[in-house]
Amino acid sequence: MRFFQVLASLGVLCFICLLSFRQPGELQVYQSFYHASIDRFKNKQDALLQLIRSSEVSDSSSKQNVQSALNAARTELKKIDFWLRYFEPIAYKQINGPLPVEWETEVFEKFEKPYKRVGRGLTLAGLYLDENEIIRDTLYSLVESGQQAMECYSADSITTELNSYHHFFLCNRLYLLNLAAIYTTGFECPNPENIIPELRTMLVAVKDIYQNFSTAYPKYSLTANYQTLYENLIAFAEKQSADFEKFDHFTFIRDFINPLFRINQQLIVEYKVKSKSMLDYSLNRASKSIFSKDLYFGQNDKGVFLRVNDSAVLKEIDRLGKMLFYDPILSGNNERSCASCHKPTEFFTDTSRATALSFDKKFDLPRNTPSLLNAPMNHLVMMDGKHISLQDQIRGVALNPEEMGSEEKNLLKKILSCAEYKNGFEKLVTYTPLDEEVSLNHISSAITFYYSKFSRNQAPFDDLMNADIPVDPEVKKGFNVFMSKAQCATCHFVPYFNGVKPPYVGSEFEVLGVPEDTAFSQLSDDKGRYLINSATETLNAFRTGSLRNIMHTAPFMHNGVFKSMEEVIDFYDKGGGVGKGLVVPNQTLSSDSLHLTEMEKNSMIAFMRSLDEKISFEDAPKKLPVSSSKSLNKRKVGGLY
Repeated sequence: MRFFQVLASLGVLCFICLLSFRQPGELQVYQSFYHASIDRFKNKQDALLQLIRSSEVSDSSSKQNVQSALNAARTELKKIDFWLRYFEPIAYKQINGPLPVEWETEVFEKFEKPYKRVGRGLTLAGLYLDENEIIRDTLYSLVESGQQAMECYSADSITTELNSYHHFFLCNRLYLLNLAAIYTTGFECPNPENIIPELRTMLVAVKDIYQNFSTAYPKYSLTANYQTLYENLIAFAEKQSADFEKFDHFTFIRDFINPLFRINQQLIVEYKVKSKSMLDYSLNRASKSIFSKDLYFGQNDKGVFLRVNDSAVLKEIDRLGKMLFYDPILSGNNERSCASCHKPTEFFTDTSRATALSFDKKFDLPRNTPSLLNAPMNHLVMMDGKHISLQDQIRGVALNPEEMGSEEKNLLKKILSCAEYKNGFEKLVTYTPLDEEVSLNHISSAITFYYSKFSRNQAPFDDLMNADIPVDPEVKKGFNVFMSKAQCATCHFVPYFNGVKPPYVGSEFEVLGVPEDTAFSQLSDDKGRYLINSATETLNAFRTGSLRNIMHTAPFMHNGVFKSMEEVIDFYDKGGGVGKGLVVPNQTLSSDSLHLTEMEKNSMIAFMRSLDEKISFEDAPKKLPVSSSKSLNKRKVGGLY
């Protein structure tokens, strides 16, 4: 009897194997398509390397032939960018890295120190071809590194990814985000004439990926609505000018990319897509729009209250945080509050001063007061990325002798001398099991939770991108100039127009050559990021801030040197510090003039005005909590200076 049971079991197993054998047969088509696509690009890489090895490169004819082979390789690369960029992002930077050297300052810096990564690949090879003197071995090395990096895409780990449908929707999400923020801006395409042709190639190639995936995974294919909209996207791109300065970036994103993103997000939830990649660390699967304030999470604004979801408790945290924000009890002399420099009525900055006054009132601090609005959208805080959390920033400022001049133990003692604070936080401690006693962590968390709520508002531009409403022609024109000719979008990325680009795990730092004064007599002596992470590339580098509400937060730049947006645009238009005659060897901003017209500049300002968020600011508290120490009860709401 047992013998027949075994046979029966084997029969069931064989039947299952047959079923699974048929499905891999369909899956094999998808895998074969993937590997064939990879091989085609490798062949173009090989052809390019052979040509470089056999050419003089220095003469114009040889250079033209190499350029042609390079363009052919780039074309094949764009056909598989969909997979490459997501599967192995580090290897991708060896294949098509846009920068010679990058200091990785991504979200992972919250767990480890920044590290240097040397870029290689086709973009840098293309830029190198424009040099007057070309060393063949250098050019060869740039491409060869990419050839070696391609080997990882044939590894078993990638095949394992292809064996499941999950990867597809995650690859597609990153692809759509890059369509909105990267592919049409020239960020990683050295020749502006190739930007739109490469885009068209990519769009058609991804359609083939979609079809092959649907064959392998019919139960998890894209919806008919998605596929129709994507067909319309291809048709739209084909009808557009090949000149990326004339390309309608606005319509491209609003009418096609954002709706496609919304559908893909819905499918990620519906199909219960799982991620194994740190690239998805920050992205929110519940977000339904690229232009939504919940697209990704940069900071935990709740701090130690992270697990609190009760609305009544959150309301109490907000109430205490607001009082503390306006309370000069946080300062060493009880005369300066958070609101002294970050004035809510001035979009949480100080428009009256280029830089803030020092704690002892004897000198000006070296940096402009940054707005706290949209601070939660950054992975690193402060202009130099000094802090990894909003709460660390509160601690750093409160205990800084030049800013608020407090000492931690005394600060906590003063706050707890106020019964209203003491009773409130002692109740809240029950919600923080890892922090059993009231500490500065609770204080800073309440403050960050209070001011972060003002970063949840949308701007008119978001409304334009999220709904079918009338469009201001000047806003549309300004956005298109911003995304193309003005080159702003190569540093200020959609949707927050800050330095955090897809997949939104990293913060960009740029060297602009900001002067000490408007006469450009010398470079600002503020070393910026170099003070945190000393390297040649980080000297005078600063984190790229958000342009949201920018028209309300003058003066501009880290030292407040420019008083108007017109001055800022002119600075960029002239090529930054180098363009204005300063010596800045590591400037990351192009020193070439942009040749912007006055009409283009005015349109850009109209676009930036559309980024003014609709914020309902609150009145300051009428009074502050009473302290058991009479000397502390002379405090003024908002402080004295």
